[in-house]
Amino acid sequence: MPRGIIGAIAAVIVIVIIAAGSWYTVDQTERGVRLRYGAVIGTAQPGLGFKVPLIDSVEKVSVKTFTYAWDKMNSYSYDQQPADLKISVTLRASPDKVADLYAKFGGLDTAVKQVVSPAVNQQVKIVFGRYTAVKAIQERGMLNAAIKDAIAASLKDDPMIMIESVQLENIEFSANYLHSIEQRMLAEVEVQKLQQNAEREKVQAQITVTQATAKANAVRAEAQAAADALRLNGEARATNIKLTGEAEAAAIEARAKALGTNPNLVTLVQAERWNGVLPTTMVPGSAVPFVSVK
Repeated sequence: MPRGIIGAIAAVIVIVIIAAGSWYTVDQTERGVRLRYGAVIGTAQPGLGFKVPLIDSVEKVSVKTFTYAWDKMNSYSYDQQPADLKISVTLRASPDKVADLYAKFGGLDTAVKQVVSPAVNQQVKIVFGRYTAVKAIQERGMLNAAIKDAIAASLKDDPMIMIESVQLENIEFSANYLHSIEQRMLAEVEVQKLQQNAEREKVQAQITVTQATAKANAVRAEAQAAADALRLNGEARATNIKLTGEAEAAAIEARAKALGTNPNLVTLVQAERWNGVLPTTMVPGSAVPFVSVK
């Protein structure tokens, strides 16, 4: 093969290589970091771009959302109860800071290991240490929000990473503490049961008192009614006796007046009441009734 043809082929190959290295594409979920001889010179947005062949290069950094988990984070509550916490953090690289992220860490995973992980470990222990074991369980939502705020505040000076959410997935206390909680709950249930029984007995006692009061009131009312009836009957009888006495007194007074004005009225009354039969025996010297011999 002539040297001219070989040279032409080699030139075409070089041209193809140079042409192929003069353009690049960036996906929508990525951002490109433009490098020249390894130094950052800018960023590349999604789409087609061009660069200087053999001199410039483009490194792609994902801006998708990722979730990183930390298992068995040993912490102590405010009342010195040991616990293993599981924390998951959802985050992503800031699209406007991919050049700084690449220049400082080279990638998102390295940034998470060197920046996010220490912040998570530190802030989780600090915040969890403000809660008692019981309060951490009862106010888990509040604890989760406090942990997120603390982590976000500690990373505010590194805007290369955007924290989207923090989840306190699990709190695992020691077996001894869980047993003590179980015993405490059983005791509380027993206390509540006793309180309920006491309340029920109190209500029953109130019902008994109410029934006794109602019965006593009924007996009292019946006795009062009987007393009122007796009083009314007594008053009526006294009134009747009074009227009868007054009538008899008036009759006696009238008769006394009649006798005073007519002495023969007694003889007349005796004659009116005599049945006409003479006595069978007589005392010597006595007179025949109602007969005056003079």
